[in-house]
Amino acid sequence: MPQSQRNAFEAWLTGWVPQKHIQLILDAVQKASTQLSRHGDYPRWSKALADMPKVVPSSVDLAADSMRIGMQEDMTEVESRLLEQALRELHPWRKGPFDFFGIHIDTEWRSDLKWNRLKDAIAPLDGRNILDVGCGSGYHCWRMLADGAAKVVGIDPTHLFAMQFQACKQYIQDDRIQYWPLGIDDIPADMACFDSVFSMGILYHRRSPIDHLLQLKSLLRSGGELILETLVIDGDDKACLIPQGRYAKMRNVWFIPSVPMLENWLRRSGFKNVRTIDVSTTTVNEQRSTDWMRFESLPDYLDNNNPRLTVEGHPAPTRAIITANF
Repeated sequence: MPQSQRNAFEAWLTGWVPQKHIQLILDAVQKASTQLSRHGDYPRWSKALADMPKVVPSSVDLAADSMRIGMQEDMTEVESRLLEQALRELHPWRKGPFDFFGIHIDTEWRSDLKWNRLKDAIAPLDGRNILDVGCGSGYHCWRMLADGAAKVVGIDPTHLFAMQFQACKQYIQDDRIQYWPLGIDDIPADMACFDSVFSMGILYHRRSPIDHLLQLKSLLRSGGELILETLVIDGDDKACLIPQGRYAKMRNVWFIPSVPMLENWLRRSGFKNVRTIDVSTTTVNEQRSTDWMRFESLPDYLDNNNPRLTVEGHPAPTRAIITANF
């Protein structure tokens, strides 16, 4: 990270992030950015970003379900072909959808469906400082910005997702949003500076779910709101699935609690006003393979004879969204 960029980053953090944490964040992002630049695919990804036509979008709609950057008529046919070729170099696209100058990126996840389930049930985001843990390509971060957030930080250590975010950022010059290529364990504890913290699709990947909840709480200011989305199973406050092998072909799934147990975890972790706002079964309309994500997806993870079960015989994916305050 050039010194000028580091100075600008420090200035962006100053005034709302505790001073004692700023250098830790700067050093962590610097280290992660160096690791990204050493990734074997980085030259190809970097070239794809460089090859994207230098066009100023006539308009941007961050609130659209298919987040829209520009219009088809903003580009020539040649420029449009070059842009699509560059965007396809960033395959697979997991979270979205996006519309780049009339090029529709039909991502594996219809992340707009999740957003529409929660957006009217959480505290208004206007003027808030927000952290999105495990943000993927940053789709939800842009939606948060559209809802008036003062500052949005998305964190995710997956290198490709950082490049997909940069593909958007090349055309959307907005200083209120940043992507840090970090995992939550790289974030200083007890920052206590975010008004809203989102953790969506993360909890079941953590070996210690209670520790994850305590991490999230330490990042919230007093009175802030946690928005937690995770896999759940049916059952009472004693029910929790601990897969002995894989779950829906995923190796790193450790705990899938019932909703009552999850609510208890939150209360034991010091949260209050715990409220379940949605429970939905994940459908093949929401998660599936597409031309922009050509690997296996949800239909391949379910039992062919009984779609209410995974291929391993576990209950098929159901997700809950819970809000809580600190």
